[in-house]
Amino acid sequence: MPFSLSRRTFALGAALLPIACSEAGRTVLADGEDADGAATPAVPVNPLVKNRADAQVFLHTDGYYYMMGSVPEYDRLVLRRAKTLAGLTDAEERVLWRHEEEGPLSGFIWAPEMHQIDGRWYVYFAAGPSGGGEDVFRIRTYAVECAGEDPMTGTWSVKGEFKAPWDSFNLDSKVFVHRGERYFTWAQREPGIETNSNLYIAKMTGPLTVGPATRLSVPTYDWEIRGFKVNEGAAVLENAGKLYMTYSASATDDRYCLGMLSIDAEADLLVAENWTKSPEPVFQTSVATSVYGPGHNDFTVDEQGRPMLVYHGRDYKEIEGDPLFNPDRHTRVQRVYFDEKGAPDFGVPVGNGPLPERFLSAASEGAFLAHEDEALVIGAPALPQTQIRSLPVKDGTVQLSPILLREMCLTVGGDGACTLAPRAEGGAQDGADRFRRKVEGEGKVRFESVAQAGKGLAAIDGKVALAPLSDPRTLWTVD
Repeated sequence: MPFSLSRRTFALGAALLPIACSEAGRTVLADGEDADGAATPAVPVNPLVKNRADAQVFLHTDGYYYMMGSVPEYDRLVLRRAKTLAGLTDAEERVLWRHEEEGPLSGFIWAPEMHQIDGRWYVYFAAGPSGGGEDVFRIRTYAVECAGEDPMTGTWSVKGEFKAPWDSFNLDSKVFVHRGERYFTWAQREPGIETNSNLYIAKMTGPLTVGPATRLSVPTYDWEIRGFKVNEGAAVLENAGKLYMTYSASATDDRYCLGMLSIDAEADLLVAENWTKSPEPVFQTSVATSVYGPGHNDFTVDEQGRPMLVYHGRDYKEIEGDPLFNPDRHTRVQRVYFDEKGAPDFGVPVGNGPLPERFLSAASEGAFLAHEDEALVIGAPALPQTQIRSLPVKDGTVQLSPILLREMCLTVGGDGACTLAPRAEGGAQDGADRFRRKVEGEGKVRFESVAQAGKGLAAIDGKVALAPLSDPRTLWTVD
């Protein structure tokens, strides 16, 4: 998006920022054993990777997860890979290419994405020239190409510029294949339309060329034009016979959010009228979970093949100066769930810490361990009220903390009734707020109380209380 900002001023500001690095949160229950000796998969911890905005994550056929993103200095293309999502946190990065000394590729580098096309690796990114003033935001889309088969070790060189319909500001390209056809989506400022950027789609005719373009979306809703009139950063997800395209809207501070377009999966994607636009944002800032300005998303899958949302967001709202100087847009991931019609329900950004889960009662059909305000319930309220984080404490025990009530956790009273109470670091001395997570077959768990051994969390008449572990009501399906 165009701002009045010189590259020299930016460079001076960036020099004062911490150097972007791969260290982020840690992984928990990482490829080890639980308290009963059962194998446990690595659990990603948010933020997955610090100081990486505009992230792309995908699982390739070689079994590796690959990740790219904008670095705070906006001066290079970096790539990392790992065998697990959680492994991306500590994965080594390789610099593929750096901006040039002069010319149209000497300034900012934005939003890189790597794609394999006809056996060749390409990284698409937006770049502008150095020189100061508005000139640094003469942003266009380019690609570099890898000369080898391994993108981590091959030599990369400039392939050329994307041939957009107009010679105007454009960025945030995405390549995807649907029904055997390869498509290119991007954001561009179209002459004659007074917006910062709109969304476009076209079929690809080559790595940098496309056929006739279709304008899919122009920012018009209030939540799309806060600060700037922006539609950008498209990503696609297919489910239940429909294709969903998410995109980012508004300024890149706490007002940044996701909108969504949808279309029948068998319809012509190049006919704008076939798409339906959601009148409300589908993902936005959550004060309760302390994630601000979530956006520029992507989709991948976890090790079980379940859809995952990838996005960036800050831990705080207030930003000194221009948001582009701020390095704290961190890469985050979380599960994508679907409603009864098959449409994605993104809920809210889940916040920092191990990814939360949902626990479905094996004894009460369709009922989750959940909360309404600060009251524990067994039911089916909105998605965020059913998302519970297992926080490791000690001796293999965990505290169970709702994502919307980060300072609280499940606590057992002397009578066996369960409530939500303030969470103490390390857990209460009597163990009332700690549980042993016992794996009971694939996707099944019980939570044995530390305070009352032999008893576990149970769904009893719409409430949560302890019952003997032999009671079927203590069994939960992990969702």
